[in-house]
Amino acid sequence: MQMRGKIRLMLWRGLHDDFVIAQFLDLECPWGRCMGDECGPGGIQTRAVWCAHVEGWTTLPTNCKQPERPDNQQSCFRVCDWHKELYDWQIGSWNQCRPVLSRSHEKPLECVRGEEGIQTRDITCIQKSNGVPAEDVICEYFEPKPRQEQGCLIPCRQDCIVAEFAPWSECSKTCGNGLQHRTRHVVAPPQFGGSACPNLTEFQICQSSPCTAEESLYSLNVGPWSACSVPHSRQIRQTRKKGKNKDKEKDREKAVRDPEAHELIKKKRNRNRQNRQENKYWDIQIGYQTRQVTCTHRNGKTAALSFCKQDKLPITFQSCVITKECQVSEWSEWTPCSKTCFDMTTPKGNRTRSRTIKQLPIGSESECPQLEETEQCVSQGDGVAPCITYGWRTTEWTECRVDPLLSQQDKRRGNQTALCGGGIQTREMYCVQANENLLSYLNTLKEKEASRPVDRRLCTGPLPSTSQLCHIPCPTECETSAWSAWGPCTYESCDDPQAKKGFKLRKRRITNEPTGGTGNCPHLLEAIPCEEPSCYNWRIMGLEECIPDNEKPCGPGTQVPVVICVNSDGEEVDRQLCRDAIYPVPVVCEAPCPKDCVLSVWSAWSSCSHTCSGKTTEGKQMRARSILAYAGEGGIQCPNSSALQEARSCNEHSCTVYHWQTGPWGQCIEDTSVSAFNSSASWNGEATCSVGMQTRKVICVRVNVGQVGPKKCPESLRPETVRPCLLPCRKDCIVTPFSDWTLCPSSCQEGNFIHCKQSRHRVIIQLPANGGRECPDSLFEEKECEASPVCYSYRWKTHKWRRCQLVPWYVRQDSPGAHETCGPGLQARAITCRRQDGGQADISECLKYAGPLPSLTQMCQIPCQDDCQFTNWSKFSSCNGDCGGVRTRKRTLVGKSKKRDKCKNSQLYPLIENQFCPCDKYSAQPVGNWSDCILPEGKMEVLLGMKVQGDVKECGQGYRYQAMACYDQNNRLVETSRCNSHGYIEEACIIPCPSDCKLSEWSNWSRCSKSCGSGVKVRSKWLREKPYNGGRPCPKLDHVNQVYEVVPCHSDCSQYIWVTEPWSVCKVTNVDLKENCGEGVQTRKVRCMLNTADGPSDTVEDYLCDPEEMPLGARKCTLPCPEDCVMSEWGSWSRCSLPCNGSSVRERSAESLRQPNDGKSCPTSTETEICTLNKNCYHYDYNVTDSPCPNLGLEKTWQMNTSCVVECPVNCQLSDWSPWSECSQTCGLTGKMIRRRTINQPFQGDGRPCPPQMEQFKPCPVKPCYRWQYGQWSACRVEDAQCGEGTRVRNISCVVFDGSIEDVGKAVDEEFCGEIEPIIDGNKKIILEETCTVPCPGDCYLREWSEWSLCQLTCVNGEDLGFGGIQVRSRAVIIQELENQHLCPEQALETRPCNDGQCYEYKWMASPWKGSSRTVWCQRSDGLNVTGGCLVMRQPDADRSCNPPCSQPHAYCSETRTCSCEDGYTEVMSSDGTLEQCTLIPVVVIPTMEDKKGDVKTSRAVNPTQPSSNQSGRGRTWFLQPFGPDGRLKTWVYGVAAGAFVLLIFIVSMIYLACKKPKKPQRRQNNRLKPLTLAYDGDADM
Repeated sequence: MQMRGKIRLMLWRGLHDDFVIAQFLDLECPWGRCMGDECGPGGIQTRAVWCAHVEGWTTLPTNCKQPERPDNQQSCFRVCDWHKELYDWQIGSWNQCRPVLSRSHEKPLECVRGEEGIQTRDITCIQKSNGVPAEDVICEYFEPKPRQEQGCLIPCRQDCIVAEFAPWSECSKTCGNGLQHRTRHVVAPPQFGGSACPNLTEFQICQSSPCTAEESLYSLNVGPWSACSVPHSRQIRQTRKKGKNKDKEKDREKAVRDPEAHELIKKKRNRNRQNRQENKYWDIQIGYQTRQVTCTHRNGKTAALSFCKQDKLPITFQSCVITKECQVSEWSEWTPCSKTCFDMTTPKGNRTRSRTIKQLPIGSESECPQLEETEQCVSQGDGVAPCITYGWRTTEWTECRVDPLLSQQDKRRGNQTALCGGGIQTREMYCVQANENLLSYLNTLKEKEASRPVDRRLCTGPLPSTSQLCHIPCPTECETSAWSAWGPCTYESCDDPQAKKGFKLRKRRITNEPTGGTGNCPHLLEAIPCEEPSCYNWRIMGLEECIPDNEKPCGPGTQVPVVICVNSDGEEVDRQLCRDAIYPVPVVCEAPCPKDCVLSVWSAWSSCSHTCSGKTTEGKQMRARSILAYAGEGGIQCPNSSALQEARSCNEHSCTVYHWQTGPWGQCIEDTSVSAFNSSASWNGEATCSVGMQTRKVICVRVNVGQVGPKKCPESLRPETVRPCLLPCRKDCIVTPFSDWTLCPSSCQEGNFIHCKQSRHRVIIQLPANGGRECPDSLFEEKECEASPVCYSYRWKTHKWRRCQLVPWYVRQDSPGAHETCGPGLQARAITCRRQDGGQADISECLKYAGPLPSLTQMCQIPCQDDCQFTNWSKFSSCNGDCGGVRTRKRTLVGKSKKRDKCKNSQLYPLIENQFCPCDKYSAQPVGNWSDCILPEGKMEVLLGMKVQGDVKECGQGYRYQAMACYDQNNRLVETSRCNSHGYIEEACIIPCPSDCKLSEWSNWSRCSKSCGSGVKVRSKWLREKPYNGGRPCPKLDHVNQVYEVVPCHSDCSQYIWVTEPWSVCKVTNVDLKENCGEGVQTRKVRCMLNTADGPSDTVEDYLCDPEEMPLGARKCTLPCPEDCVMSEWGSWSRCSLPCNGSSVRERSAESLRQPNDGKSCPTSTETEICTLNKNCYHYDYNVTDSPCPNLGLEKTWQMNTSCVVECPVNCQLSDWSPWSECSQTCGLTGKMIRRRTINQPFQGDGRPCPPQMEQFKPCPVKPCYRWQYGQWSACRVEDAQCGEGTRVRNISCVVFDGSIEDVGKAVDEEFCGEIEPIIDGNKKIILEETCTVPCPGDCYLREWSEWSLCQLTCVNGEDLGFGGIQVRSRAVIIQELENQHLCPEQALETRPCNDGQCYEYKWMASPWKGSSRTVWCQRSDGLNVTGGCLVMRQPDADRSCNPPCSQPHAYCSETRTCSCEDGYTEVMSSDGTLEQCTLIPVVVIPTMEDKKGDVKTSRAVNPTQPSSNQSGRGRTWFLQPFGPDGRLKTWVYGVAAGAFVLLIFIVSMIYLACKKPKKPQRRQNNRLKPLTLAYDGDADM
């Protein structure tokens, strides 16, 4: 057994120390499987233990120490399947990523991506119920243990990044020496061990003009307010006692004066106490709070108040409200689950619990907690029924209708009836309660009552289709064969021959059964009365050989006819039946003697020229024979040409034709004689429909005349007039039961009651047919709902403010002016909840529906003696509408204030305020995009519930709209009605109508490709106009833009036949005037004729006959001489025996008509040939035509046509446009309304495709948006002091904006926000005042928090590493006195995670060089200049000055920070590599061709600083500078030296070779000339 894991050797001390027991410890599976009878603890698992030598071989267990033998079994926990519900893995979160010790301790200079690390997590198997840990093997039984460690990435350290400094502040002092500062904020915090942020503040000393007055060193410092305290109870009691005594005295006086008034006052007080109910929810206690006022020196130390010289000190006390937190009751029990049934597929139900408020919060910033809690729930248990499910049901399909599809193609064909072909049918769908046994349930109901329909919204499954394509079979016409030939005159019935009256009959058969049976076919028999009928006659089949009379070898003789007996149908019968018929007599003939004229046998009689004989017509038929050999001397001569033809009468019967004519079958009427059968017969357990009888009218008709007496037609052939029929089953109308009544509004109605109606409906699922019960008239019912109660609306009722409560006397008695009971205080009031009708309501109703809670307390003022008192300001007077007018408001002095002079000072205390009336000027301007082109709403043509794309309402002229916004003169958005606008600009637009592919009409059919038999015929259309704008596409066209239709065509090959006349006399080409015999040519006429039952009748065009079967019209022939033997024409070949294997032969024969002279013989009379396959022998198979192969022994009836469906092209069918949706925005500029439509029927075949636009949008009318918005905080203000804790305030105003986030809004009158709840930034609590701190002169303090930075991700090369986004804000330190730096707090930094972060990159930026310096800074990818973020090692140089400086003439400091010479000068370097001087370079001037002095070469020195005298540019100048800017030789100098050295070696070599003596050639030199071989080495010069 192979074990994985560690091998641990345990030594046994005993007999031999060399023996050990081997125990294999597998970290994954050390023990075997836990075995046991029961689940849980108590199982046993084992392992193998044996003794082994240290070298590895196994030995006896006795060699190891037994006491040290490890256990080979232990108890374990046996896991069973049901434990899966009890145990599971508990997965902890990943720990911090720790670096992995890398092999090389050297870290790269530049961190690119980060450092690889590893992180771990705790994974424990626990019991789900109590979280107690269990053995891992239990959880591993069901699921492998998740991994406990994974690789991770420690990103590169990110230093703190800060923005640029803001501009310097103003000087802290207006005179003397002060400080000014500038600050910056943190852009990105330090992460992953990055360096901390630098100082966010910089200071510098600023100087102003000298101070003229002495600077104050002390400032009044106001401390924070203390917590609100409750006044001492003793003082409160004393105050109450005094108040009660006074009240009692007053009451006594009033009781004496007016007892009735006393009672009224008492009742009113009791009623107010009852109405307040204040103690149930709040108990307002007004207390007091104090603060300290100190005098502070500039160095931060506190001094006596006397150092702060100020007349009026700040108030050190004020009234306050004792804070009380919200108190709520315990949670109620959970309500029952809203879902009372069990189902795992539908959503879960909900249950709720609630709690009530016991104490509302007073003076607390925290609001009451949530009063209602909801959670999902599922009802389970034995008693819980499964949930009702709902499914779609459909009605029967309506009848198939073709006209909708035809009207798509041609409007004129839409109203046609009796159409057939491809159509469409529809059905209705409705939602029912699903029932698995629904079908069987329906079958058991007598009335076939279906499930009642329910609300369609309950069905959530896929919608069944409501339309489908269908097919109405087109009626097939009855097709008959041609009439047969007239039969012989026969009795009406040969079984009962009576009198002498007979009929000649002709018949035809049905070749194609019509729709609805053979009753729709024409008559198949016609009869002609005739005389002397007979049932049996002799038919001459041929003539025997001519036998000369008197047994002579030649001369006149007779031929005996070969006859058979046939009946009236032409069938051969027993010869005895023709005993009464006249037997044909022998025919006179002539057996030619030698040298006699020889004639051929008579041809067959031609077809009769007329089918009947009358006064003007008489039937004739012809036959002919020809001369085979002329007579010799002494022989009987040939007759003249007239004797070679014969004529006889035929079809001598009259043209009076009769036939039975049948009318249509009548209606099927129930036959009472078979009613007993109907009631008892059954089929598959269901009663069959009734059997009835049908009748029809049968009359005898004379062709081309009309009805005659029935005796004129053969009675025995009279068609039946009565037949049984199956009555169609009655189908009653089936409707569903009525649905439940729709629900009336269960809740109360807001405001005015609207009369609601409830309705119910039912659906027809089977229409009546065949006299079944009709459908009910009413499918929809409605009735008035009972009036539901009107909703109560709730409001807060505020009671009168109580008296103004001041700070207790013992607190304020030490303050100046304390002898007077006056000053600021607080007053409270009671609040109750009322219905609109005035009735009392629970406070929870008002908390839900009455809006925010009114304030319970307010500041109040008890006027002191010297205070001025006024009434409240009146409302502003109305504007008269005049632009530039003034409106005013007033107030008046109250009480003793009227007499005080200071109160009458209108400058300090104005009594009238004026305000200019606004000048309203409005202007409209368009906003947003144009809408889609929208057709005007109107009456739509509806087709089966679906509007067909392409009708008049799908294209044409429409309108598009653009919203109009109205602005006032202050560019504030106002209602569009102010601009006399309905809110839109309308513009006409065109939706182009789809144009279908237009083809020409069909051409005429071509000729059939086969003259007879099966072929094809073709017709074509060609393209006239291509489709556009989504019109119906063209069918597949060929390269010449034509489309073809090919249909099979078939004509009976016996319909047209080739008819030949007899061969002419053989015309000898080499005429022997004596003999008139020899080889020649004979001809005959070949005509294509219509073949009828009476034989060929009319000559037709030759193409109608098969050209391959056209007989020859001329042939070679041999005209026998008088002494030659004359043979008849060859007979037909005998049939080859099948199969055609080459072993059989066929033969034909001829007869000798005239014997030759003596000495001559006749040629052979029989000719044979071998049967060869596909030459003269053929194998036959059926080709499906309507002509059998009777001559080949192949008889079979084939169905010659079958119905097929040509699919109609179906246009795309769309639903109606939905109503316009609600506006996407309730206000603003960007609101849209959308309407949609869906595809009810996709297009098929060559139908018109669906348009791409399935939804349209239209801008909403522009409405101004209003919201409450905070104003800016005022500066922090400390009343009556220089520094310390003060207050800052802000106001709340109503602003109008355009709905976008960017629009900050413009202030408007508060009445526009009257219906908007004051919620700002999602917070209902409005804060208009807050405490703040004004630093004292010399204080060191922190600035306000900066704005949160942009959300930044941790990225590498623009790729997010997945650590999430982070934002940061900071507070900088402000110092006012340098001496107080030791008192400064630390600068603050705060971070928070964020979403929607971005990756930013930081790179160095540099300005152009200015001399030897430039500016270098770090910039973020969004353009923000920062400090930090860019790698220091990649920082470009900002200074390129040379050390020592370049002081030599014509020298400058280069980019490499070395001294170089200007152009035209070369460097002369010293031994230590520094520039010594710049020397002038000689200039070589090479004249050009245009230079007149081109033959003169000059070399002169040129000062590069002087302008060149070669103004015309005729010459070129090179400056040779062998030394570079660093004083070293340039590369080209080494190249020139190397070239000169190679040239010198070459010259020396040439001189040596020229001076060397040549060697004498060897005499025996038999070297052949070798061919020159060029090896291409890739050099382009080869």
